Amino acid sequence: MSTLQPTVNAAASLPASAAPTAPAVSTKTWIAVIGATLGAFMAVLNIQIVNASLADIQGAIGAGIDDGGWISTSYLIAEIVVIPLSGWLAQVFSIRIYLLTNAILFLVLSAACALAQDLSQMIVLRAIQGFTGGVLIPMAFTLIIMLLPRAKQPVGLAMFALSATFAPAIGPTIGGYLTENFGWQYIFYVNLVPGAIMVGMLWYALEAKPMKLSLLREGDWAGIITMAIGLSALQTVLEEGNKDDWFGSPFIVKLSVIAAIALIAFLIIELTVKKALLNLRLLVRRNFGFGMLANFLLGIALYGSVFILPQYLSRIQGYNAEQIGMVLAWTGLPQLVLIPLVPRLMQKFDARIIIGIGFVLFAASNFMNIYMTNDYAADQLLWPNVVRAIGQALVMAPLSAVATAGIEAENAGSASGLFNMMRNLGGAVGIALLQTVLTKREQYHSNVLMQSVSVFEEATRTRLEQLTQYFVNHGVLDRADAAHRAYVAIGHIVQKQAYIFAFSDTFYLLGVALIVALVAVFFLKKPGHVSAGGAH
Repeated sequence: MSTLQPTVNAAASLPASAAPTAPAVSTKTWIAVIGATLGAFMAVLNIQIVNASLADIQGAIGAGIDDGGWISTSYLIAEIVVIPLSGWLAQVFSIRIYLLTNAILFLVLSAACALAQDLSQMIVLRAIQGFTGGVLIPMAFTLIIMLLPRAKQPVGLAMFALSATFAPAIGPTIGGYLTENFGWQYIFYVNLVPGAIMVGMLWYALEAKPMKLSLLREGDWAGIITMAIGLSALQTVLEEGNKDDWFGSPFIVKLSVIAAIALIAFLIIELTVKKALLNLRLLVRRNFGFGMLANFLLGIALYGSVFILPQYLSRIQGYNAEQIGMVLAWTGLPQLVLIPLVPRLMQKFDARIIIGIGFVLFAASNFMNIYMTNDYAADQLLWPNVVRAIGQALVMAPLSAVATAGIEAENAGSASGLFNMMRNLGGAVGIALLQTVLTKREQYHSNVLMQSVSVFEEATRTRLEQLTQYFVNHGVLDRADAAHRAYVAIGHIVQKQAYIFAFSDTFYLLGVALIVALVAVFFLKKPGHVSAGGAH
């Protein structure tokens, strides 16, 4: 890859008008980029595809609902820890060896997860798989920045956007279909064929380089340890907090203290040590700093909406995994068509305008869902999902291009690790926040509604009498028992309506997060050499 380094540095220094004259990119380089982005797509897809089938997996291996959540949590903890580590580890072992080793291990562990016999096996295997899958995400981003000249980077970033935004949207569709028709094991087996293609492409295209094991002695081990502890504790708090009543749980309190101490120590170490794991000073660069903020908020909305929609369809409308997947397909399939067109839009328009329009549409798609009713289902969700798909397709590639414009090749690993970690962390924060808001707002709306449901109200007495008579007519002989069932039915109706209002509130919250992201976009400056010139 060192043979391409002068090209990267030269391209970075060219003015916008000169960008189209950048040298042609070899077929071998494109194969490396495509193979790496395919790996990133599979790693992100694996999160959502498993979540869509979690109930089936839990039942098959005899796990309870609470403990079964660790099947996803273990993967996410390992993933978020390894993402910022990958830039340094790739230097130590060489990009070819590091990426190929983790790609092969990811496939082996996919097959092993399908054969897991109990919860403990599944958690261990998923954690190791998360560590290998987490490598694939930032390394794809790093290769795009390192190997492609600026004029061609929008094409690479558009491919990466398929992993960042299309994969989460289409994951439940694929997961639901495979689980309902073939069994939950196939959500792991589905990785094997595209994974073999990925490994073949990387094996052919990545240049062999010697390892630099001496870097292990010079490693920022204090930073690595504090970051790993801090991010692991924080991810666990976010994943388990709502279930354990947040700070009402001593476990969550202890982990929160550990996370705070470790992450503060990490920041101090990174800003003072001579050879830091991550170059945090990149954050003071205007475009990278505000791009990171927008990316964090994008993560909240991206993963939050993928979490909340299946919850609504399952809990309120009684949809199974396959039906949920078909509804969510409309947030994924349009992106498959639109994302490849984004580099051409970046040729014709200021990238910041495209990002802004994307965030406006994504926010609007959430605001379209704030007046949900009992009949709000697949048909009503169609247009909000299509609008969301268009918005997501427009955001990711230009945001990545503007945020990383001017990043030197030696800082590519840090930039990639920070940028991708922040989006994933945003997703964890978003899901934790939405779980809590859903619980609290359901309680609030239930209290408000129950004040209107009183036996002193004529409408309530009439409804109770109707329900009592319904149960009598359907085989309940004891009228007192029928009346009790009527009261219970009224309670369920109220609770369901309260949940519908609460789900509407969560969509409102997602819309607000995206408006804040839009504000961050206003602070981005137009970089002189962000161009899609020559990108076809």
